Amino acid sequence: MIVIPRIDRGIQFYKRNWFPTFVGMTKKEEDLMGFKIQHSDIELLRKTGVSEDDINHSIKVAEKALEIAGRTQAELDMELVGRGALFHDLGKSETHEIEHGKIGAELGRKLGLPEKITAVMEKHIRGGLTKEEAVELGLPVKDYTLRLLEERIVIYADRLVDIITDGIVDIHGDEHEAETRFEEILSGYPKYGKNEITLNRYLGYHGEIQGLMKKL
Repeated sequence: MIVIPRIDRGIQFYKRNWFPTFVGMTKKEEDLMGFKIQHSDIELLRKTGVSEDDINHSIKVAEKALEIAGRTQAELDMELVGRGALFHDLGKSETHEIEHGKIGAELGRKLGLPEKITAVMEKHIRGGLTKEEAVELGLPVKDYTLRLLEERIVIYADRLVDIITDGIVDIHGDEHEAETRFEEILSGYPKYGKNEITLNRYLGYHGEIQGLMKKL
């Protein structure tokens, strides 16, 4: 486990398609974060057929997840946060339908990725489904609950990145506007909240993670 020191400066999002800063960060920044996104992992996404748009999204989610993890000061497995976020949409190499989580996990296992990483791929759909929801959506019947804080941070970052890249918030203004308006935005845009069960799940993660940050 890696204890992450407080990160006093947040990641600045100056343009819609911001460059993956953690890929080229300094040694001092690497030491602060405890993890660096690897070019070899990005190339693995390309080799499996993930589109450049989806790769860019995944890099942004990994960056955001690492930033959030640093701000919580919790004891976290930063490899799980960073690589889990980077590979969460691996299954989109084959489909963008809801089963891309299951397909991504299967592909990740074939590629030899750690089980903790493939678990993020499999469970990230709708932020961690119950068995009943899995049945309703036609997915393998199992409990997809996100039991690790690292997993919940990845899902939270995924929603935040969608809000930012869709232009719902002004990226030239408050860098954390997507967080401060999270409940308002998810409640007002069904594409993010999906349904009442999923919405409440996302809002629960938001409350938990923001609560950790406010303890600093």
